[in-house]
Formats: sequence, structure tokens, C-alpha cells
Amino acid sequence: MTGTGLARVRRARVADLPHVAQLVFEHAAYERAAPPPTGLARRLEALLFASETPRLRCFVAELNDGEIIGYATCTPEVSTWDGAEYLHMDCLFLRDGHRGLKVGPLLVEAVVAEALELGLGQVQWQTTPWNTDAIRFYDRLGAQAKEKLRYHLSIG
Repeated sequence: MTGTGLARVRRARVADLPHVAQLVFEHAAYERAAPPPTGLARRLEALLFASETPRLRCFVAELNDGEIIGYATCTPEVSTWDGAEYLHMDCLFLRDGHRGLKVGPLLVEAVVAEALELGLGQVQWQTTPWNTDAIRFYDRLGAQAKEKLRYHLSIG
């Protein structure tokens, strides 16, 4: 667990899932995306807690009063081109009004620590091209961008 005087970052617990699901809904709205499916907290619980080696990891940013204001999720993936595993940071989100307070770097530090714990040498993620605040934040971290388009194909 890491923290500042304002907030701390820790692994999500089952009791946090309703708050995380609400943040995911806010995140989707922020990114101008379709809302997540109903029953999201239950789906996340299966991915985060149903196994000794979970498919998904989640970290939450919590104010000193216990309010959860942000989250980051990540999962190990494989790069064929590199012939190596990496940690994919799927989501990083802080509630409006809590950005710019040095909490975002704490969430990224938690993801990086997870990658190191798993023996992975790289963290990858993506952001929308219009999210200039996020791009500036990632640039300040020293991250390097690779431009690609992301596609999805719904099955069934």
C-alpha cells in the first residue's frame, strides 16, 4: 500500500466492488463510451476473487475518510512480437475533482509494483487520442506512445 497525506492506494477488496463498479460507470461516461453491463460488480468479483491466481487485478485510491475516488485494473498479457509477457493496465481512472493531486501516480506505481512482483518487465496501456490531460500525465511519467487503432468484434 502506498499513499500521500490525502489518499492511499491498496488492493481492492470484495466490499469495494460496488464502488469500483460505480467508478467504471463514471469512467465510461468520461470516455464517451457505452455504459458497462448490468451486474458489473458480480462479474468483477468472479475475475478478481474467484481464483487463487486471478485473471484481473484491481487497485483503489482511497481518501483518508474511506471514500474510494479512483481505480486501476491490470492483467498479464503476452506480446508475440516481443516473445514475452507484460502487464496490461486496462483502466486508470480518478473521479473528477481528484485529478492533479498526485493520486494518479500512486495508482500507476501500484500497477508497476504488480508487474515487478509477477516478474514482468513492461506495463502497457492505451488512452483515447482526445484525452490530452491523460496524455500529458503519461508523458510526465516517461511513458512512450505507440499509435494504433483498437478494434473489437462482438461474438454472439
